[in-house]
Amino acid sequence: MQPIQLSLTLEETNMVLEALGQLPYIKVYQLIGKIQQQAQEQLQTSQADKEGSP
Repeated sequence: MQPIQLSLTLEETNMVLEALGQLPYIKVYQLIGKIQQQAQEQLQTSQADKEGSP
């Protein structure tokens, strides 16, 4: 399956995760994990960029 890239704010991402939390765990746990992993990687990269900037 071809991946797509979405651009969401942190608030929007949390809203999506909250909505997914209302669905049966067995259907969404992998998707929730994937979203959380990608968000964490991006937030860490963003924080590292800010700390490395003069």
